[in-house]
Order: sequence, then structure tokens, then C-alpha cells
Amino acid sequence: MYFPFVIATMLVLPLVSTGIDLWLHPDLPTMLLLGRWFVFWGAGVRLFAAGLKQTLQPEFTARQIFKLKTGEAFPIVRELGISNIAAGIVGIASIFAPSFLLPIAVYATIFYGAAGFGHIGQKDRSANENLALWTDLLIAAVLLAFIIWSVA
Repeated sequence: MYFPFVIATMLVLPLVSTGIDLWLHPDLPTMLLLGRWFVFWGAGVRLFAAGLKQTLQPEFTARQIFKLKTGEAFPIVRELGISNIAAGIVGIASIFAPSFLLPIAVYATIFYGAAGFGHIGQKDRSANENLALWTDLLIAAVLLAFIIWSVA
């Protein structure tokens, strides 16, 4: 379930939602809609779901993503999960509160960019790590473009 969910929330659903929104509102800037939907799906739904998984099942992140063998990191993974739940809620709420859009885009760009570059340094990356690496860098790039467009 990990692969389909990550691909859906980090690529497919944001692009489909942007396309539908462009069709319904052709007068709105494409970059605004890309930002809206990549924040909602990638920073909202994705981080909220990851946070739930990390809080309730920290062993998945610890063992499958970071290749840790013991449970010593579980409390840290749970705290990361709580942070991801909080960020995810703000990302989801950005659909209803547009003033949340730019701040959560900044947060997600920093978070995903740092996480993506962190995965680059990992030797012998697993398939899960490779997926995380490329989707983290993709969403960081899209959101960085949105941020630049927003402040320009």
C-alpha cells in the first residue's frame, strides 16, 4: 500500500485535482492551483497519513525507511509522527483557509527538501527510500516554484 499511496498523494491526485480546478476555473493562475493541490495532497493528506502511521506503528518508518534494527528510535519516530499530523492538518485546512497555503508550502518545501537530500546520502537505498527520495524532491521543487511565484 505504501507505493500506491505515495504516488497518488505526491503526484497523481495533485495533478488530477489541478486539472479539474483549471477546467472549472480557467481564469485562475495555474501556479496557484498547483500550489493549492500539491499542498493539500502532498503536505496535507500525505503528512497526516504518514504521521498517523509513525505514531501508531513507528516500526515501519524505523525499519523500512531508516533501516534501524532495534526499537530505540520508536519514541523519536512517534514525535516525528505528531509533527507530521500537525503539519498535515494545516495542509488539509489550507483548502478552507487560503491564508494557510503559503506558510505550509514553506514548511513542506523545507521538510521535503531536507528529507530528500538526506536520502541521497544513504548507501544501498531500499525501494521505499528511493520512492521517498524522488517524491520528496519532486514536491519540494513544485512547492519552491509556487513560493517563488507567490512572493514575486
